[in-house]
Amino acid sequence: MTYQACLDWLFTQLPMYQRVGGAAYKADLSNTHKLMHLLDHPENKFKSVHVAGTNGKGSTSHMLAAIFQKAGYKTGLYTSPHLKDFRERIRINGEMIPEKDVVSFVANHKTKFESIGLSFFEMTVGMAFQYFADEKVDIAIVEVGMGGRLDSTNVVSPELSIITNISLDHTQFLGNDLASIAGEKGGIIKKNTPVVIGEHHPETDPVFTKLAGAKNAPLSFAEDIIPMHELDELDLKGIYQKKNIRTVLAAVQKLEEKGYPLENTLKEALLNASKLTGLRGRWETLSTSPRIICDTGHNEAGVKLIVEQLAKEPFEKLHIVWGMVGDKDITSVLKLLPKDATYYWCKPSIPRGKDAEELKQDALAIGLKGEVYNSPSSALEACKNAAFANDLIFVGGSTFVVADVL
Repeated sequence: MTYQACLDWLFTQLPMYQRVGGAAYKADLSNTHKLMHLLDHPENKFKSVHVAGTNGKGSTSHMLAAIFQKAGYKTGLYTSPHLKDFRERIRINGEMIPEKDVVSFVANHKTKFESIGLSFFEMTVGMAFQYFADEKVDIAIVEVGMGGRLDSTNVVSPELSIITNISLDHTQFLGNDLASIAGEKGGIIKKNTPVVIGEHHPETDPVFTKLAGAKNAPLSFAEDIIPMHELDELDLKGIYQKKNIRTVLAAVQKLEEKGYPLENTLKEALLNASKLTGLRGRWETLSTSPRIICDTGHNEAGVKLIVEQLAKEPFEKLHIVWGMVGDKDITSVLKLLPKDATYYWCKPSIPRGKDAEELKQDALAIGLKGEVYNSPSSALEACKNAAFANDLIFVGGSTFVVADVL
């Protein structure tokens, strides 16, 4: 089996949330438990930190991985989705899993996987955990895919659980209010295991307090123990990273208490987090004249922070390349976008991408003007042709729009 054939099988034989959305969602962990049994329980063979939350869990996971790496630990990192290469999801010390390991994992287990009826995500979690166990990592930072309670990653017994924040996203699966979503994400809280919550919120605090109390899990809110940090210690440039860095520092404090000496290399790790871990698409500058910035923020809370940051940037004129997936709350997000920008509407290249013409009509109804392009890259090309040196081009709306232009 070639690597490409292996990927084709992974992507097309089985439902994959990244491509098809809701059809791929499974509301229980029975298949994951069968998979872990089949693989001889790799989830029990390495230590981990488990990271959930609506926004910031990817950045938080990468920063923590950089900190452990710099402190000399052999560090696994499992994240999703990927931007360009499937192997971005599974790394050790910043290096992606080799193609041969992906191929051998699938080839060795393909028939059994088909008989269990595993989803793409379940298999990928199995692949990551097997790889981390085989390579004997000292620690793995494991990012939840969606929710927490029923997420395939929720079979680890971590050293620490982290929930970055709660806002409305994936409401068709996780619930229509913040308390319900907190209940799902709080499902990663484990018995006698410390948990750090990134942000206070009157609707979610009681949910986390109750869940942690029932599990005898020591509960901390990052806001209570770490002052808000400025960004001079980060190579991740979005202003929203201030919240993530506070969560990371609170997590480091708790991990220090558990015997992980991380403080000494903390600053250096945060100054080089992208380089150490391969993180991309977080307020990333793609070119300087004109300046092109991309960011993967895509739900209401994430886009609000992007718009705040755009308002602080210097430019003559603002051009925005924007596409979305169809299962998001499109209108709520569009209403946040600046009215005085020129828009280049496009559809990300996945089946659940929102039709660009429909997006244009939705946007027009709230006063956003622009033209439709047949792909994010052609939209960006048109944008570059129209922009002057002192203009700013922003690319976003979906992780998959960013992936298409990188």
